[in-house]
Amino acid sequence: MNDVFIYDALRTPRGKVRDGALQRVTPIRLAAAPMRALHERNAFPTDAIEEVVLGCVVPFGEQGGDIARSAVLAAGYDPSVPGAHLNRFCSSGLDAVNMISGQIAAGQAGLAVAGGVESMSRVPMGSDQGAWVSDPRETFLTRYIPQGVAADLIATLRGYSRDDVDGYAVSSQQRAAAAQAGGHFDRSVIPVGDVNGVTVLERDDNIRPQTTKDTLGRLEPAFAKMTREQGYGERAKLAYPQLMRMSHVHTAGNSSAIVDGAAAVLLGSREAGERYGLKPRAKIRAWASIGSDPTAMLTGPTPASERALARAGMTAADIDLFEVNEAFAAVVLNVVDEMKLELEKVNVNGGAIALGHPLGASGALLLGTVLDELERRDLSTGLITLCVAGGMGVATIIERT
Repeated sequence: MNDVFIYDALRTPRGKVRDGALQRVTPIRLAAAPMRALHERNAFPTDAIEEVVLGCVVPFGEQGGDIARSAVLAAGYDPSVPGAHLNRFCSSGLDAVNMISGQIAAGQAGLAVAGGVESMSRVPMGSDQGAWVSDPRETFLTRYIPQGVAADLIATLRGYSRDDVDGYAVSSQQRAAAAQAGGHFDRSVIPVGDVNGVTVLERDDNIRPQTTKDTLGRLEPAFAKMTREQGYGERAKLAYPQLMRMSHVHTAGNSSAIVDGAAAVLLGSREAGERYGLKPRAKIRAWASIGSDPTAMLTGPTPASERALARAGMTAADIDLFEVNEAFAAVVLNVVDEMKLELEKVNVNGGAIALGHPLGASGALLLGTVLDELERRDLSTGLITLCVAGGMGVATIIERT
């Protein structure tokens, strides 16, 4: 099996949805931006790219069709370059990296691009109305509850209080603000322009450094009403009979922010890198995906991480930095507790609560974030993991070269 190297990783800023600057950019052009920047920064011949795979969670409307192929052409790559999109909900961008890594490891590709895109302002989450979340027959049979209710369920089962989740959210905002002020994102964030070439956004614009526990404490629970009125609490009890009552602790302030964004990662074999004069920044050590309980559907990161660690012959103690997608505060707290991690090693530059979660792009984006931070701190290993709607988890381990 060939070693798989990460040669570069770039992303757009994450742009807030309400009156956001990236709303002016079509999903195709948003996806193309980091792909074009990869080529400009690394000067590989575009016809050397043998595959492009992009995550996209809502491939509907402007994001419909095969947005990866559209982005290939919009980015100015050679027409011989193929493209495919995939959807495993929130982990799609990391799954794209893992899928490409498998092709390179098997000798079926030399140089390729993986990443993701989500224009959540132009194509709202849920626009595709999948049957599993919209057909009552299917939701009842699988004991489906919405993700926010599942996050409250996890908090209830683990005993996390409103103070716990709000405290974590404040930390995310503070870390993200400090990282942005310190230039920690500068290496990977590329400016995005509109159809006229005018730059519309240069840096993440969703961070709220003024956030405190007091300001968060004024927010109403986001998922209590739907739980009560649509019977999700009773459905949760079918799966967890020990549940007496559900604590509704998640709000808009301690859940991931809705944003637009795209990311692209340049991956390749050693031979391809030498052929095109590319210097590897890291290599892929292992990856894994797993299914988990579809009711408390956000518990997959721990078993996925453990599976990836086992494949790499490592333990959590061997990992220098962790990126755990901040879908909801309780998700991260749960991973920290289950894996016995030090919070000082987890999401050190903040996460999706502060910066936002552009669904299809987040996995690839987080890989680039942890790689930059490993280099900045002169550390070696990073683990990226995301919970996935429907009860799944995905994890990838990287190591600097």
